[in-house]
Amino acid sequence: PPIGLESHRIEDDQILASSMLRHGLGAQRGRLNMQAGTNEDDFFDGAWCAEDDSRAHWLEVDTRRITMFTGVITQGRDSQIHDDFVTNFYVGFSNDSQNWVMYSNGYEEMMFYGNVDKDTPVLSEFPEPVVARYIRIYPQRWNGSLCLRLEVLGCPLSAVSSYYTQQNEVTSTDNLDFRHHSYKDMRQLMKVVNEECPTITRIYNIGKSSRGLKIYAMEISDNPGEHEMGEPEFRYTAGLHGNEALGRELLLLLMQFLCKEYQDGNPRVRGLVTDTRIHLVPSLNPDGYELAHEAVRGWWGGMGCGVKQCGRMWGAVGCGAVGWDGKVVECSPLPTALGVPQPPHPHPGAIPVRGCGVETRAVMAWMDKNPFVLGANLQGGEKLVSFPFDTARPSPPTPAAAPRPLDYEDEHPELQETPDHAVFRWLAISYASAHLTMTETFRGGCHAQDVTDTMGIVQGAKWHPRAGSMNDFSYLHTNCLELSLYLGCDKFPHESELQQEWENNKESLLTFMEQIHRGIKGVVTDQQGEPIANATIVVGGINHNVRTASGGDYWRILNPGEYRVSARAEGYNPSVKTCHVLYDIGATQCNFVLSRSNWKRIREIMAMNGNRPIRRVVPGRPMTPRERLRLRMRLRHRMRLREQMRLRRLNATMATSGPTAPPSTTALPFPFSSTVYTPWSQEPPTASTWEMDTETEVVTELVTEME
Repeated sequence: PPIGLESHRIEDDQILASSMLRHGLGAQRGRLNMQAGTNEDDFFDGAWCAEDDSRAHWLEVDTRRITMFTGVITQGRDSQIHDDFVTNFYVGFSNDSQNWVMYSNGYEEMMFYGNVDKDTPVLSEFPEPVVARYIRIYPQRWNGSLCLRLEVLGCPLSAVSSYYTQQNEVTSTDNLDFRHHSYKDMRQLMKVVNEECPTITRIYNIGKSSRGLKIYAMEISDNPGEHEMGEPEFRYTAGLHGNEALGRELLLLLMQFLCKEYQDGNPRVRGLVTDTRIHLVPSLNPDGYELAHEAVRGWWGGMGCGVKQCGRMWGAVGCGAVGWDGKVVECSPLPTALGVPQPPHPHPGAIPVRGCGVETRAVMAWMDKNPFVLGANLQGGEKLVSFPFDTARPSPPTPAAAPRPLDYEDEHPELQETPDHAVFRWLAISYASAHLTMTETFRGGCHAQDVTDTMGIVQGAKWHPRAGSMNDFSYLHTNCLELSLYLGCDKFPHESELQQEWENNKESLLTFMEQIHRGIKGVVTDQQGEPIANATIVVGGINHNVRTASGGDYWRILNPGEYRVSARAEGYNPSVKTCHVLYDIGATQCNFVLSRSNWKRIREIMAMNGNRPIRRVVPGRPMTPRERLRLRMRLRHRMRLREQMRLRRLNATMATSGPTAPPSTTALPFPFSSTVYTPWSQEPPTASTWEMDTETEVVTELVTEME
C-alpha cells in the first residue's frame, strides 16, 4: 500500500530534497497528484523541481519507521505551461539518512524507467522488496526541467517513531467488511444486510446508468417502504465521480453498522432508525467506478508484500492514475440562484436538463419523489465540508473610467450567501467538528493553503465556484438542504486504510444525520382535520420557503431562536404563529389549521362583473343621475343572465323527455359587437357565467328605489 504522500499522512517535514527551484516548487509539493494553483508562480505549484539540471539532485522520504519498500509511483509536473517529467532514475535506501545503498540488479545500480508524459502516473515495482527507513529518488534523465511528483509503496514493519502520529492511529472495534467492493460485491453486501435486518431495511433502485447498471439505494427505517406522517427523510449519496471510492465504502460500512447496532439495542441508533427514514446510495456512477476499479486491479497485477501486516496489495490509486472523472449530477444547464428569483413552486422538472445523462435524470426524479429534508454527498480530493451557494454571482459591469472605492466588496465580489447561510454553517460545523482530523487545518489543504479559516468548512463559491451543482439544485428546487463532504486527499485509499477512515468519519456521519431533528416540524390541516398538501411554510426573515408533503406534514431546519412562522395554501386564509427552537436535539412541533377563504367566491363575483371594481352603494346617500343609470343597467344585465340560465335549465329538462322547439332568444336592448369594447355596465354575459346556477348567484342584490 502507499505510505501516504498523496493522502498527506506523510507530513511536509518528512519530505526533503537536495534543492528547489523556488518555494512553490519545494519538496512538500512533490506528492502524487498534487495540483498547481490558478497562478503557477505562487507558493502552490504542481511538483518538486530542482534548482538546476545536475544529476546529483534527489528527493527523500522519511517514513519514521522500518518499512518494507515494494515500489514507487512517479508523475510529472502539473502545469498548463510546462512539460516537465523524469524519464529515468535510481533509487537509494538508508536507515540513518547518512549512509545510502543504491538498489542494484546484482552487478550494477538498477536504472528505473519513469514517465513519458507529465500527467500519467507510472508504477516502478522493485523486483525484491527492501527494508529500510529512508528512501531517495535520484533522477538521471528528464524532459524539460527536473520536476517530480511521487508516491512510495511499502509495508510498515515497526511502530511509528512519532508519539503524536501513534496516538492518532485507531483500530476499529466494529466487525465490518473493510474492503473495496465491485458492483457485484456491493450488491451482494447490500443483500446480506437486508437479510440480516429485514424489518428495518429495503433495497430499491432509483434508475439505471448509461450502461444499464442499476443505481441501488438502501432504505433504513422502522417502517421501510412508505413515508410515515411526521417522519423526516434523510439521504447520503456517494460516487458522483467514478474514481472517488472512499465515500462508497463508508456508506456500505454505515449500513452494516446501523443494522448491527440496531440489533444490539444501541439506543442512539434505534432512535435514529425509529424517527428518521434514511436513504443510502453508495454509487451514483456505477459505470465510472467499474472502469476505474477494473483498470487499476489489472495494473497492480500480482504485486504483494509477502508480510501479514500488509494484507492485500493496493487496489487502486487516485484520480490522476485512473484518468476517469465521470461527473453525474453536476451537468449543465442547471439553475443558478444568483440574480434569479426563487420559483414560487420549487420543482426539479421545471428547469431545462438537456445534455444531462440518464443518471442525472434518475437522481433528479428521485429527489422530486421523496420529501427529503437534509442530505450530503460524499466526495474526495480535499478534506473539508462545502455548503451552498456553489455558483458565483456575475460581477456587475463597471464603467472603465469610474474608479472603485477602496472597500469595494473586499475579497470576494462574486459571493452571495443563501438565506439559510447560518443554518448551513451550523450543519457543516456539526460534521467537521466531529471528524477526527478535518479541523486539523494547520497542515494546510491537500493542494494549496487552508481555505476554511481553520474550521474545516467553506462556502462552495468561495473555494471552487461552479454552476449547476447538486447542492444548489437541491436548495433551489426542493425542500432539502444538501452539503458536500470531502473526505480526504486520497480519493481511492488502500483497503488497509479503510478502518482508520471509518473511525475518522463514523461519529460525523451519525451526528450529521441527527441534525435533521433540529428546527420546527408539524402538520397543516383544514378545519375538518384533512391534511393540506403543497402548502407553503414561510419563516419570517428568511427568504426561503418549504412545502408540505402529500400528508400535509413539513420540516424546517432552523438554528435555535424564536421565529414568526406562517402557513399558506390556495383557497385558505393564512395562519401565523410564533415557534421557539431550542438548543437540544428535537424539532419543535408547530401545527397549523387553515380556514377556507372567500377569495374564490370573490373572484367569481369579479368575473361576472368583467373583472372590474364593483361600486358599493351606500344606503341613505342620494344617487347621482350617472349612478342611477349604471344601477339600472346593472339590474337589467342581471335579469338577462337569470333568463339565460332559466332557459338553459328548461332546455336541459325537455331534452331528457323529448325533442323541443328551439328556445326563443331575448334581444338585447342595445347594439353589441364582439369586436368593440362596450362600457363595463353593458358587457354581455360570458359562457362561464351562463353555466352558473341560480343557487350559486354571487352578486348581492342592491335594489334601492331612489326615484
